Amino acid sequence: MDKITMNGMQFYGYHGAFPEENKLGARYRIDVELHLPLDRPGRTDQLEDTVNYAEVYERIKTIAEGEIFKLIEALAERVALMLLQTYTNINAVTVRVLKPHPPVAMFFDGVAVEIHRKRA
Repeated sequence: MDKITMNGMQFYGYHGAFPEENKLGARYRIDVELHLPLDRPGRTDQLEDTVNYAEVYERIKTIAEGEIFKLIEALAERVALMLLQTYTNINAVTVRVLKPHPPVAMFFDGVAVEIHRKRA
């Protein structure tokens, strides 16, 4: 299956299990893979035959910056569900959410979840 990959999208959201995270917020990074056939847009060279990634970005931004989740797993699930419901030409999605600076007394580059969902 062909795919469109959008990597390193950054958003400022208020997600987390601790009240301080919901108040102060933090930067999150989201990567998505959109699995869909790209042969038709490859032949027609028409935007309406594919997925407009600028629109996808804005829809993800609305979720990441406008909704609040306790878990990044829930954020990833919400993004995946929105993509599959909004774009019927997408057959499957992979969503990766990275929380670069979780409020824990450990030293590492961050924590990430990655989910893969496909159309039933």
